[in-house]
Amino acid sequence: MVQCEMCGADTSDPKTVKVEGAELDVCSDCADFGTEVKTQQKSSTSTKYSTGSSSSSSSSGSGGSSGSASSGGSRRRKDMFDDMGELAQDYDELIRQAREKRGLSQAELANELNEKASLIRKLERGDTLPSDSVQTKLERNLDIDLDAGGSSGGDEDWSGGSATETTLGDVVKRKD
Repeated sequence: MVQCEMCGADTSDPKTVKVEGAELDVCSDCADFGTEVKTQQKSSTSTKYSTGSSSSSSSSGSGGSSGSASSGGSRRRKDMFDDMGELAQDYDELIRQAREKRGLSQAELANELNEKASLIRKLERGDTLPSDSVQTKLERNLDIDLDAGGSSGGDEDWSGGSATETTLGDVVKRKD
């Protein structure tokens, strides 16, 4: 006898069902809460994360591209982390030194960036990582590079054109 992974009841004939992205072995009563997964055709390791060859996932927009990527075998799929730059290890020191060099307090810098002073304190202590938008604001305002390796030379030329553009965030003043 096997226990149902949803309700805990003993069942002699468990069904593999996908419930909110997780594959569970459930009893026949709980099978109605998900979509039944056929595991006889594929090994359990290939179906765990694959979306390419099943008929239910072919309706998704990326079904065709993931099928071709999984057939390559040795080729790794490109994901969102490939395009992200790495933050410098000493980003907190870089921010603090650049702020002090400009003679600004944490509150004054926060006001210029239209952010809260508590965020600047947390960044300078190294308690939190800057979001992409905050990192961009800091780099532009303090004239620093927070990327590890400093390989944003080509990116600075590109973002320099958009820096002259005034956005609503540059004009609006927050009420604290």
